[in-house]
Amino acid sequence: MAWYDEAVFYHIYPLGLTGAPKQNDYGEPVHRLNTLVPWIGHMKTIGVNALYIGPLFESVGHGYETTDYRKLDSRLGTNDDLTAFVKQCHEAGIRVILDGVFNHTGRDFFAFRDLREKRENSAYRDWYCNVNFWGNNEYNDGFSYENWGGYNLLAKLNQRNPAVREYICDVIRFWVREFDIDGLRLDAADVLDFNFMKELRRTAETVKPDFWLMGEVIHGDYSRWANENTLHSVTNYSLHKGLYSGMNDHNFFEIAHTVKRCREMVPAHIKLYNFVDNHDVERIMTKLRNKAHFTPVHILLYTLPGVPSVYYGSEFGIEGKKERHSDDSLRPYIDLREHREDYEKNPCTRLIAALGRIREACRQELAWGEYRELCLTNRQYAYSRGSLIIAVNNDDEEAELHIPARDGEYRGLLYGGKATAAGGRLTIRIPANNGEIYAPACLQSEPEQSGMLPVPEKAKPVIRTESVKKTPPENTRIPEIPYEQMSVEQLQAVILQKMARNGPVTDQMRRDVEQNIWQNSLINWARSFQ
Repeated sequence: MAWYDEAVFYHIYPLGLTGAPKQNDYGEPVHRLNTLVPWIGHMKTIGVNALYIGPLFESVGHGYETTDYRKLDSRLGTNDDLTAFVKQCHEAGIRVILDGVFNHTGRDFFAFRDLREKRENSAYRDWYCNVNFWGNNEYNDGFSYENWGGYNLLAKLNQRNPAVREYICDVIRFWVREFDIDGLRLDAADVLDFNFMKELRRTAETVKPDFWLMGEVIHGDYSRWANENTLHSVTNYSLHKGLYSGMNDHNFFEIAHTVKRCREMVPAHIKLYNFVDNHDVERIMTKLRNKAHFTPVHILLYTLPGVPSVYYGSEFGIEGKKERHSDDSLRPYIDLREHREDYEKNPCTRLIAALGRIREACRQELAWGEYRELCLTNRQYAYSRGSLIIAVNNDDEEAELHIPARDGEYRGLLYGGKATAAGGRLTIRIPANNGEIYAPACLQSEPEQSGMLPVPEKAKPVIRTESVKKTPPENTRIPEIPYEQMSVEQLQAVILQKMARNGPVTDQMRRDVEQNIWQNSLINWARSFQ
């Protein structure tokens, strides 16, 4: 039983969430990654125990045109920042996986630069696919090469080259040694060489116990990628499509059929990575024609077979529409302080937090419980996971369902209602555009607090605002004491003074410092300066 089998993931696109510039000037590091520390407390509050964050490493623009696999993108900070961030996640009980962008590199990657400079004489001419020195491209390199997606900005690596394989495997070993990560999401896994993925799997089995490899796969038979020899899991785009279109078309048959097809593709012990939105597709709140379907679609996400994942900001119910030639609206900057009341006042946030508590309390049932379809119509759908019974309704009217069940009393874990099964049937009423998770009253793993109630005070993240109302002046006198003995305000002043020595302090740099109010993070930041 590995940690990822019982995980609930949170997905962060860091360049967007931190408000980093769209283009990298490769200048001095700006420690934006440290501004994500408050999100660790937020993840704990909504019941998350794993984080997928990426891309993170030095790149030209959106992050997937890597120029240095061993260096945190300078728009986000330094390697020390990433080491500290992962450590803080681990201390909070949150595992961390990163983006592994190994199908292609950017044009500023050292091997491609050498190829441009030395052409036929480059030691790296065989690191890229189909290099043709009789061709050319829009960059006037005097040669052509295979790319990804038709973009010459993304030069395709030759994964059959032993030198390339060893380089990438060494990068993985470096990431584990340097940052202590717990796994990788492999970008564009559906076009990776299968023998290359087998080599990655062998590496994964040596670097760390239960090191997880999850691949981005859009279409096809998922068992080709997710099996005992290549990857542990893949992105479940089939269910992603089924969830939102099944809701929009009032067609639970599509969702149930997709679940059945996925279960036929991979054995039960392989758990697919389920999601309703991510950094490449429109927000679920934008895709849903009836916004009230946010509730049943997330009940399905959290209770159907697989590993559920929430994309940052969707727990607040934000929208994001894909724009022509730009994904920026899908990857926005968010100030967590603006959502500090959402834990009590935003029904979307309260739902996700309640589902997170239920997932934690009933992890055995929801991670390992057998799936069995109990009732299916266009507008109502019920199934069991072990001894739990889940029922959802996408109709605008309340629905009464008569479901096969073992005799006895059942309790609703979301809303707290009770129902009794007799004669092998459980009769329940599901409100319009809603759902419920029923557990036998005797189930010992029930949450202590059922119902979508406000998050208990003790579980809320500490979001301080007093210290960010004023800017620590650069000329503040700093006492000659160790950083560990300084106040937050003194540490902020230290960082601003050190920034000023390296050049002008911009308003954005000042805001980055002001918004970081966590002492350990500030200490690491202060020490990062030469």
